[in-house]
This record gives sequence, structure tokens and C-alpha cells, in this order.
Amino acid sequence: MKKQKYTIRRDEEKQIVIDGSGEYLVELVGPGARAEILGALVARGDDVVNVEITIVHKAPDTTANTLVRAVARDRAKVVLSGMIRILKRAQKTNTFLAENILLLSDAARADAIPNLEIEADDVRASHAATVGKIDEEQIFYLMSRGLSRAVAEEMIVDGFLDAVRARIRP
Repeated sequence: MKKQKYTIRRDEEKQIVIDGSGEYLVELVGPGARAEILGALVARGDDVVNVEITIVHKAPDTTANTLVRAVARDRAKVVLSGMIRILKRAQKTNTFLAENILLLSDAARADAIPNLEIEADDVRASHAATVGKIDEEQIFYLMSRGLSRAVAEEMIVDGFLDAVRARIRP
């Protein structure tokens, strides 16, 4: 599994793109450090996508926003594991972690595991996780407009992933 480490210093802003399985360590080490962590992943066939993200706030006044979305097709498995650690000296931290997985078959599997470890007492920290299937009412609506089920499903998947893709800077 690949390992990548990112260090963000005082008043530095960095966008980090999660492009596949691996361990990603993001350390905000200077006051004013800001990170945006984005991922739009697709697993198909017998793929196993395993992403572990650890965000460590080591300095005050740091910000990190993480949004990872994944789609599991066929017999694929997706595991998204995120940990936000806020050290005691990292007061005034503002951080959020969202992990969303869309299952496109009954054989696809997924786990979304967000975690918080907070030692500071003046922070804004939260996380969210969802694992689910496409709403049949959405499919019905698009099919009632003349689209095939396959096209309707692809439009919904594209919209789900484009919420992240649109934020990625070239």
C-alpha cells in the first residue's frame, strides 16, 4: 500500500487529491495552515480500494476539510478510514471529515470509518459517513423522462462524484 505524507506549514494552503488506495498522512504544523483533501474513487470488478487518511492538527488556528466519495460496482469493496487528531496545543482548529460510498450492486461491499481524537478544548470538529444505494425514486424519475436505467444510473453516479471532482484544481 502506498504511503504519502503532506506537511503544511504556517499560513500555507494545500489541496490534496486522493487518487487510490493508500495511507495518507496530513500534518498541519504551523498556525494558519489549511488543507483541503478530496477524493472521487471508483471500484469495479473484484477491486479492493482501501484508503486510510490521518489528519493531525499540531498548531493553533488550522483548518482541514476532507471530502471523499467512492462508488463500488460489481463485487468490489471500498474501505474509507479517516482519523482527525487535534493535539492539545492546536486550539482554534476547524476541521471536518466526510466519507460517502455508493453501492451499485448487491455484491459490492463498503465500510466508512470516521474517527475523532481531540485533546484541545477550543475546536470545531465533526465527521460524517454514509454508505447506501441509489434511490429508486431518482431512477424512476429519470426513466420517466425517457432515459434507460443504465443511463439514469450513470447520471446519478456522475453527479455524486462530480460534487468532489468540481472542487479539484488543475
